[in-house]
Formats: sequence, C-alpha cells, structure tokens
Amino acid sequence: MKAKNIILSKCLLGIPCRFDGKAIKQKNSDIFFNLHNKGSIPVCPEEMGGLPTPRPPAEIQGGDGIDVISGNINVETKNKEDVTLAYIKGAKETLQQARDNKIELAILKSRSPACGCGQIYDGTFSGKLKKGDGVTTALLKSAGYKVITDEDNSLELFIQDQLE
Repeated sequence: MKAKNIILSKCLLGIPCRFDGKAIKQKNSDIFFNLHNKGSIPVCPEEMGGLPTPRPPAEIQGGDGIDVISGNINVETKNKEDVTLAYIKGAKETLQQARDNKIELAILKSRSPACGCGQIYDGTFSGKLKKGDGVTTALLKSAGYKVITDEDNSLELFIQDQLE
C-alpha cells in the first residue's frame, strides 16, 4: 500500500474545514503532511455533502452511522436542524473517491459524526462519547474498507512503514 491508496481527513492536514471553521493542531501533523505530499486523497465528507464551513455542531441522534445510513435515525445540529441528507451525501462522495482511487485505507478524524471510528459523541452535545462509527466510516466499513482514526495506537507504526 502506498500513500496514494489512502484517504485522509482534510482537517488532519490543518485545513480549516471543521464545524467551527478552525484548523486543528495535530500531534502527527508532520506525518499526515508527508502522506499528503506522497499522494493521499484528502476529504471532508461534511463539506462534500454540501455543508458550509463554519457550520453548527452536529451529532448523530440515538444511534450511530449505520443507523443513519439505514434511515432509522438522524444527524441534527445543536439547533435541531436535520442535516442527515448532507451527511449521507458526503459519505457517498467519499465512498466514490475510495472506489475511483483504489483506496485501501481511510485515516479519519476521531469522534466526528461523519468520520468517527469506534467512538462518536452521544447526541446530547454534552461532550460525552458512546461506541459507534460516524456516517462516512460506517459506509466505508460496510463496503469493505479499512478505517482507522488519527488517534489509533497503531497509526504511527503504520505510517512509518508507508513512508519508508
């Protein structure tokens, strides 16, 4: 696997695409930049789904990404605006990028309602976490793609192997 076979959350590159319009300082930012410079595919599913930056914070209500894809629950902003369709659209656009670019791995931002892998916010906007995947992660996993987060314990070893 080479960097060109990796999808990478744009926010991990310090690009201000987060809901609050701010860039994040990433502990592994130099590694992510190396991956990007070697051809990884940067994505922001929320922007790809048509949401603006900045935008109100959103969380999955009552389940996780697979429940959203199945049509059983919604993604809502803190102001109770339903943004489910934008999250599904962004997830589908990301999946298409994965297919078009023969992606083997996605490294996505932890805890996000789009990109979270293994843990997401619980839908109460209180900062509490619950088990589950974001919408994009759930769709990628259901299509057979490997997804890890920027906080995965094996990330540094994996990336060092890719950059050698």
